[in-house]
Amino acid sequence: MSSTTSPTPTERLSGAIERVTFHSPESGFCVLRVKVRGERDLITVIGSAASITPGEFLEAEGVWVNDRQHGLQFKSADLRIIAPRTLDGIEKYLGSGMVKGIGPHFAKKLVNAFGEAVFDIIEQEPKRLLELEGIGPKRQQRVTAAWSEQKVIRAIMVFLQSHGVGTARAVRIYKVYGDEAVEKVRENPYRLALDIHGIGFKTADTIAERLGIPRDSLIRAQAGVRHVLQEIAGDGHCAAWQDALAEKAVALLEIPPPIIAEAIAAELVEENLIAEPIEDRPALFLAPLQRAEVGIARGLQRLRQGPPPWGAIDTDKALPWVENQTGLALSDSQRAAIAAAVASKVAVITGGPGVGKTTVVNSLLRILRAKGVQVLLCAPTGRAAKRLSESTGQEAKTIHRLLEFDPQTMGFKRNAEQPLDLDLLVVDEVSMVDVTLMHKLLRAVPTPAAVLLVGDVDQLPSVGPGAVLADVIGSGAVPTVRLTEIFRQAAASRIVVNAHRINAGKMPEAPNAECPDSDFYLIRADTPEAIHDRLIRVVTERIPQRFGLDPVRDVQILTPMNRGGLGARALNVALQAVLNPDALPRIERFGWTYAPGDKVIQLVNDYDKEVFNGDIGRIQTIDVEEGLLTIDFEGRSVAYETGELDEVALAYATSIHKAQGSEYPAVVIPLAIQHYTLLQRNLLYTAVTRGKRLVVLIAQPRALAMAVKQTGGGRLTKLRERLHEDFR
Repeated sequence: MSSTTSPTPTERLSGAIERVTFHSPESGFCVLRVKVRGERDLITVIGSAASITPGEFLEAEGVWVNDRQHGLQFKSADLRIIAPRTLDGIEKYLGSGMVKGIGPHFAKKLVNAFGEAVFDIIEQEPKRLLELEGIGPKRQQRVTAAWSEQKVIRAIMVFLQSHGVGTARAVRIYKVYGDEAVEKVRENPYRLALDIHGIGFKTADTIAERLGIPRDSLIRAQAGVRHVLQEIAGDGHCAAWQDALAEKAVALLEIPPPIIAEAIAAELVEENLIAEPIEDRPALFLAPLQRAEVGIARGLQRLRQGPPPWGAIDTDKALPWVENQTGLALSDSQRAAIAAAVASKVAVITGGPGVGKTTVVNSLLRILRAKGVQVLLCAPTGRAAKRLSESTGQEAKTIHRLLEFDPQTMGFKRNAEQPLDLDLLVVDEVSMVDVTLMHKLLRAVPTPAAVLLVGDVDQLPSVGPGAVLADVIGSGAVPTVRLTEIFRQAAASRIVVNAHRINAGKMPEAPNAECPDSDFYLIRADTPEAIHDRLIRVVTERIPQRFGLDPVRDVQILTPMNRGGLGARALNVALQAVLNPDALPRIERFGWTYAPGDKVIQLVNDYDKEVFNGDIGRIQTIDVEEGLLTIDFEGRSVAYETGELDEVALAYATSIHKAQGSEYPAVVIPLAIQHYTLLQRNLLYTAVTRGKRLVVLIAQPRALAMAVKQTGGGRLTKLRERLHEDFR
């Protein structure tokens, strides 16, 4: 006897989308509540759509599944979104913030006045909007202008949606390509992954397939090869081993190796990729990263030539003078650091917390200012620049602001042709600076000037590609002073002591009974669920009661990962529910619910708004009618349209990587075995050193041991080799 299992038959389902419970702009995965004709209760539909708006109509093909946690759901394999058909759907659609100037209140008025003809009225007889109470000429013009833009977008959207892309992405594609959007997408859909924020290779590949581009075509193979190398660069590497890259491309694209080899050759001819050996092994670079590495090596070589702009300084006289000026006695290591810096045109000062980097920089600046030296200070982030200003008493700018970034050209006004006006450039938090930005910065420094690089080489490397500080130090080409002595005042801090213990591969120590008022606490927990419960209690009760710190403003949860039960996403949802449960109005966009008072983080650089990746703010106001939010970033109000909210996320909890260059009054760090892929020493060290007054580590003992022990592999770069060769 034999038995066969017949596949579950698929069904078709259609209805109006009442609510978007969850939507991920990255994967397109969505959970929807849908009103289906003939059904009394709303149906839960799960599927995938590039963008989705309440009020739109859904047609889906799939199967019914009974989820243990969420009950009966319709799991859709093919989900299509079409314009609303009912008055209720039209009202929801118009009120969703898609058209600037139309919110829920105005949408209701429009539908009550014009019914199903409302779309035609806005488009063909816009002056009739003035018949409605509260609609003046200015609002009418704004709505009709927004609608006419939507009309072009709608035409593009019909095309794109039929190929798996939805509303929000259609708007972004239109903003980048304008009226040529359809033509450009037809010509080469893979360019979307390069040009449009939020569209990845897989989405572009799906569109290409629907447009009839063969899976083994050279255009697909070239795009796939470049995508694999970009993914590798996304992990921080400047290059990939050629054989490993080819293997990954074959696995991703399911294309025979000869076509991949042909694609790599074509990318090299087009100079999208550059082939160069690293330690005699063939490697491939994305062209901009190779040029950046070469530019850094040449820039440092250029700047090292000649004497410092301040001439010779007698440190035997300068050091006692600066001690007298500041009232601080310098240690031998600090004296050596200052002496090395004043004797060199390019120098590096590195060291962990509590070793006196700030004292060295301040003493150096005092000596040089007395000589009339013109000094500029900069750091990679706004928070790091602010801290540098506070510690030196001199204005410090972000690197982007110093180089005068121009959003119109997406380039810097300060460069080799228009260099900075200075004698000395001090760059703080250099571990955060990637190869591309360091290249741009060095280009803008005139040859007679000097550069001092300051940072903690043991922290996480930059989010972007490269390991600039580690490579510069490791090359031996630039005079470097490593400060290691922990000063008495800093040694009283368990944060500082434990940071150095972790960095040395030793387990952090919990406070003993004689030290109840410690600034570092280690709470052991056996399970992820126990970590979660203790974290919520520590943030909402124990820290506010014991230390008087505000749980939203002063406490930052730093977690290794974004995903999982102890990832930033899940923790944000849980913390929002307890720390900001009742604020109104609330708005749902891109899988997040936002309300006034919520803490948010910027996810990408937005040069028009002058808000950058990692900046943290608080939502001030939400205008549902106008589809606008205002977010306060360090005392500056910035306006966002609801369609731009994929640029931000809740920030009660953030990844440790996002916290680089920032300091917080209190830091809470959950560590669990589920984070094992990221549990490394420099990650934990970076997290602990973000806390200014308090660090609470809530960890499974085995996870903590893994984090302290594991050092991880380095990044694949050639900068160290280039510097070593150039300076021989």
